[in-house]
Amino acid sequence: MEQKNQNTALMVMDMQETIVKMLPDASAILNNVSKAIKHARENNIPIIYVVVGFREGTPEINVNNKGFSASKARFSGMKMEDMLRIESSVAPLQGDITVVKRRVSAFTGSDLEVILRAQGIQHMILTGIATSGVVLSTLREAADKDYRLTVISDCCADGDEEVHRVLTTKVFPRQADVISLEDWIK
Repeated sequence: MEQKNQNTALMVMDMQETIVKMLPDASAILNNVSKAIKHARENNIPIIYVVVGFREGTPEINVNNKGFSASKARFSGMKMEDMLRIESSVAPLQGDITVVKRRVSAFTGSDLEVILRAQGIQHMILTGIATSGVVLSTLREAADKDYRLTVISDCCADGDEEVHRVLTTKVFPRQADVISLEDWIK
């Protein structure tokens, strides 16, 4: 393994079928994340998948949580295995780690931090949907936990392109390196 890849993991976050379907055109991000995954595999960089999910009946969702409580009825009627299903074009392979979170940040309600420590991961490369959701929340918390961070900007997407642009060009660079997929796979 190259020195630059030691203690590094590619984070593929919230690439679930139900979330991908919310984007008007998901083909670009799916294609880019697929290339990032291929590059990680070729360079022995572990891939950690993060999905949002709940128990049957969604007992984790509090009425005070504006974001999740608005969807509680929809989530309650959904089979959790359907909710957790990752888009097939970027799906994990045997041996890949998948972490289930209960909120927006990849850390909240999950065992992500235990996995990162056990694997000696100190550098997280972030990809995912949405830039203003899981990517932002995970970046902020990971920065506070002193992880080294890289965001692959064209492996993130948001329903609001302007929000994506502001986050990747003005907010994220304060706490992370923000690069393109092309720059990462060089």
